[in-house]
Parts: sequence; structure tokens; C-alpha cells
Amino acid sequence: MNKPEDEFTLQNSGDTATDHPTAFPEATQPDPQLSDALANEQVRSESRRHTRRAFLTAAGASAAAYGVYRYLHNDTNDAMQPPPIRKAFRFNADISRAVFNADALAPTYPLSRARDLRVNGIYGLKDMLEPDSYRLQVTGVRDAQEKSQFVPDVTAWEYRYTTAAARESAGHDTKVDPNMLTAEKMAPASMMQSAIRDEARTGRPRRGGEEAGESRSTLHAGTPGLLLTMADIRALPRQELVTEFKCIEGWSQIVHWAGVRMRDFLESYPPALIGGQEPRFVYMETPNGDYYTGYDLSALRHPQALLVTEMMGALLTQFHGAPLRLHMPTKYGYKQIKRIGLIAYTNVKPDDYWTKLGYDWFAGL
Repeated sequence: MNKPEDEFTLQNSGDTATDHPTAFPEATQPDPQLSDALANEQVRSESRRHTRRAFLTAAGASAAAYGVYRYLHNDTNDAMQPPPIRKAFRFNADISRAVFNADALAPTYPLSRARDLRVNGIYGLKDMLEPDSYRLQVTGVRDAQEKSQFVPDVTAWEYRYTTAAARESAGHDTKVDPNMLTAEKMAPASMMQSAIRDEARTGRPRRGGEEAGESRSTLHAGTPGLLLTMADIRALPRQELVTEFKCIEGWSQIVHWAGVRMRDFLESYPPALIGGQEPRFVYMETPNGDYYTGYDLSALRHPQALLVTEMMGALLTQFHGAPLRLHMPTKYGYKQIKRIGLIAYTNVKPDDYWTKLGYDWFAGL
């Protein structure tokens, strides 16, 4: 059977459907403009969906961040630190106590590497103390009444100061902005005014005149204890150390120290037992209480904890804490109190100057 001529011609001419558009219905051809419109709408729809999601995510994150901000800056701050940060300090201290040997020795160095220590911080040292008026108040001592240095009220002792100008630079201290009104924050105006009135009434210097205000751990009038002279301190075995002093500001120096070990002091003047056990803490402050620190009793038994009487082969100077300061190479410098006027054994965790201003109480290296 012969095929129709038009079909035969289509099959053998090499023509394609595009050459003969009538070979396919026109309705099956895609409209380019319609395809672009559909694609654009799909992109816009997807973009709107992502935009809503991003907005909701950002709003939720902002609300959460504001909630954290409010939480960190509420009125329950512990010693000028938000609770989570203060808890982190305590957690770090617990880890340090658990992991590291509390009696591990800090490195020692040859004497040739020792240098004069720079002055850094003169809280409680700004007036020159008359040497013969110095007494170290010690309270909470076992069998204190049996010792010749016992007095019924150590707080009645009066330190005397001279008007002579210091013969050394006051150095610097960058741990607190000097423009901060932290004294007013820590000690309300009413308390400061009361201290000023007491100073005028008694003629004795007011307490707590530095940034952190007065200590909550300072002694009450009528507290019995011992009044030790420097001769009493020097009667203990003399020790020398060449160790590194480290400041939390980021600098350090190797220094030659001499004095008596706190361990020997604690053996000569042991703490009284409380409930059959030794107290957990030791509190120290400068005469008249402008600077103060607190310690674990166990930390002061470290073999390198030293009550310093000499530095770099000479007696201590005014701004280095004459006549008696503390050196602990396992602690940062702000724990190494200068011009110690009081050592008190206590079972209540003591107040601490820099902790009140936001620093770590443990201060271990």
C-alpha cells in the first residue's frame, strides 16, 4: 500500500517538528514569561519563609540575651560579681585544691637573680608608723591567758604615726580605676560619716577609708588576745627564700625574702580549738583596718609562707609593709598583705579587701 504523499515527504525530507509547527498542538509549548513568573514567585515565597524564621530566631536570641543580662546584673551580686562568675571562682578553687598538692613548693632561684620589688599598692601604708608603737595583735590563740603577752583588749592598743614624708615612691596600682567611687559603694555615706565622727571623738584614725570600706571581720572592742613585739617575732627561727612575686596585673619579680615561717608562728601561737577542731580560717588586717585579707588556715601552713621582716638584705620600708608583711609564693600579690597589725583565728570565712571589689578569694597560682 502506498503511503500518502504528505506523510512520505515528512519522513524523508529531514524536516523536524520545529520546521512544521502544525505537527504538534500549539497548547503544549511552554510560555517563557509564565515560567519566569512561577520561578520568581517560588523564590519570593522561600525568601519570605526564611525571613520569618530568621526574625523569630533573632527575636528569641535577643530576649534570651536580655534575660541573661538582667540575671547577671541583678541585686544579688556576691562581692561585686554576678553569681555565676562568683560560683566559677569557687569551682576553680575547689578544682585547684583537689588536683594540686597544697604543699607543692614554688620554684626557688639563685640570689643573683633577685631584684628590688616594685611598690604596688599602699593601702593601709600611707602614714609612716612609729616603729616602737608597733604591736602584732593575735586573737583566738590557744591558752592565750597563760602567755606573758596577753591583754584583755587588744583593740585598745594605739598605733602612732609620724608626719615625716616617705622616702620611696608610692608606685602604682591599676587593679581599680582611681576614679571609681567604690568606697561609697561598699560603705554607704551614713557609715562613712559615723566613722568620721568616731575619729573626731576618739582622736584615733577612722577605719575603712580605702576603696573597699571597713571590714566586716574587724575586731569588736574588748576582744582579748596577745600583743606581740617584733622581738617576739624575731625570736622564731629565721628563714630565707628567693622566690617569685607574681602580681595579678601580669608582672612578676624574683625577690630575696627573710623572716619567719608562718608554720613556725602557728606552732608557737596555735589557734584555740572550736568544737574540738581547729578553726578553718585566718583573718589579717593592717593597723586601723584599712586593708584586710582572709586565708584558709591550711594555706598558711605551706612551708614557703613567710612572715617577712627583711627584703633584699635590708629591713622592710614603709611602702613594702614595715615592719611585718606576708609573702606566699603560691598566691597572687594581693593576698600578700603588708604591715600586718592583726592575725585572728576564726571559723567564719573572713572578709577580704579585693574580694569585696570583685576578685577571687582563693587567689592561688
